[in-house]
Amino acid sequence: MNDSNIALYFHIPFCKQKCAYCDFASYAGREADIPRYCDALAQEMTDAADRWPGRTVRSVFFGGGTPTLLHGEHIAALLDIARQSFAVASDIEITMEGNPGALARQNAERYRAAGVNRFSLGAQAMQPRLLEGLGRIHRWRDVEEGVAMLREAGFCNINLDLMFGLPGQTESDWSDTLQAALALAPEHLSCYALQVEEGTALAARLATEEKSEALPDEDEERGMYALARRVLSGAGYAQYELSNFAKPGRECRQNLTYWARGDYLGFGCAAHSLVGDLRWGNTELLPDYLAAMESGASPVAEETRIGAAEARFEALMLGLRLTGGVSSAEFARRYGCTIEELWGERLGPLCESGLVAWAGERLRLTERGMDLQNAVLVALMD
Repeated sequence: MNDSNIALYFHIPFCKQKCAYCDFASYAGREADIPRYCDALAQEMTDAADRWPGRTVRSVFFGGGTPTLLHGEHIAALLDIARQSFAVASDIEITMEGNPGALARQNAERYRAAGVNRFSLGAQAMQPRLLEGLGRIHRWRDVEEGVAMLREAGFCNINLDLMFGLPGQTESDWSDTLQAALALAPEHLSCYALQVEEGTALAARLATEEKSEALPDEDEERGMYALARRVLSGAGYAQYELSNFAKPGRECRQNLTYWARGDYLGFGCAAHSLVGDLRWGNTELLPDYLAAMESGASPVAEETRIGAAEARFEALMLGLRLTGGVSSAEFARRYGCTIEELWGERLGPLCESGLVAWAGERLRLTERGMDLQNAVLVALMD
């Protein structure tokens, strides 16, 4: 990893309707604040460039919320300021998230003209009843139309987000969703197991324990995960991380930065940053973020200096998400000791139980270990 590289993340908290499972900082019906918010993002970015000079940006990610509620002019202006504020790699990857049905053809063309070269659509599932249960406002035809629109606008790197383990979802439903996604020939697929977060509308609904809303059990969810791995591997998608599959050379650079514990700067409400041993996060509330930026105050709500032991464990934890695992040599270069020196005694039983394995000097999870990753991390904790 080149220590001078950095990634940029912009949190766009606006949405048409908050999804039932969403616990991110997002706000419906606040589109009138978008111009003020973009001004605040621009200011926060220029301040960060002054604080962290000499960095080269290799990837940018617009996440949300629903970033496609921003017009093409907003995205173009933010990317222009990024290019003025930082050195930018000639092959920079710029990703934008969007919801099917909330993407206008003219904006797709303007996003591409502004330099966005990777698009991620939140497809989730093809069955209307499952989308309704998630609180999604699109249907699968919107996914199909969105992909076609993006192709026409010149995008040749598209990701589809899919979810399994949904209330009432069967393995047959999941298989149909995978096949429908493959028919659209995306370059990348992210397959996430549903996490029911406390305080969400979905958690409240599931608390009623209606039989028709039952979540798949642990074995059923593992079966769906195994199905995705078999189907996508057979279709030419390599699994490079626990939840992510890509055509050759189409791995998401931004997420690889996170999993390699690289440096990144986050802008906007609820955005987080990591540079070296310093981690900080902005206030989650949109009004508080705007007020801070417009008054010249810092939007940072918390800042932590990370100790050596915590940084090493984070690097191992994140690196084991990658199917290629963690290089002991690279780990030693960055953290001054090898994986074996720190966790050798604990790794022995994990290797014997078939949860982790060495491939040369790289430590990685086995197929069984991918299913039981949390158990592996608990065993490695101090």
